[in-house]
Amino acid sequence: MKNLVVAIDGPSGSGKSSISKEVARRIGAAYLDTGAMYRALTFACLDARTDLSDTAAVTAAVREANVQIGVDPDLEQVLVNGADVTAEIRKPYVSEAVSTVAVILDVRAELVRRQQEIIAGHARIVAEGRDITTVVAPEAPARILLTAREEVRMARRGLQLGGTQTSEDLQRQVVARDAKDSTVTSFTTAADGVVTVDSSDLDFEQTVQAVLSVVEAADARA
Repeated sequence: MKNLVVAIDGPSGSGKSSISKEVARRIGAAYLDTGAMYRALTFACLDARTDLSDTAAVTAAVREANVQIGVDPDLEQVLVNGADVTAEIRKPYVSEAVSTVAVILDVRAELVRRQQEIIAGHARIVAEGRDITTVVAPEAPARILLTAREEVRMARRGLQLGGTQTSEDLQRQVVARDAKDSTVTSFTTAADGVVTVDSSDLDFEQTVQAVLSVVEAADARA
């Protein structure tokens, strides 16, 4: 099989994770959830009781943290300093702190370095998350901006979290997080060469097919 990197960017709740996993399965590729890396390092800072308002301390904690993330689309696993935190990093207290850590430029630089190392280590990989199409893998043959209307994204995130979040929680986790993250990265408008897929009025399979059509075209050119 030919080497192929698929980069999928987009706002919170757009379906990046579920769509990226399924695309990875269908093309026989590894899967990298860069958002889980940010969550894992946020957890590491919180666990170490790092003052999140101290950017130098946060950056130091991030650089010291040993994070291992699985790349099997059928088996999500995240380890921080040897401990399995796969479920823990999805909890609200981590979700609400992620943007505070993620907007620190030195933290982003460290994460980009780690992400690029992981991508370089796999012949075929689907990588999704902030900055993927523009900073982490700007030369990827297939680059996609997956988006949806705000109300659709909030509803999807609510379902993803099992209905455990209030509308105010979802507002903070989706809309407020996007507003904060947009100060350091662009994920609402496709850069040159990036294909936009709007899934607002598409079901899961239709969205997968729309993304696969972009991937297949890139694979054919490779």
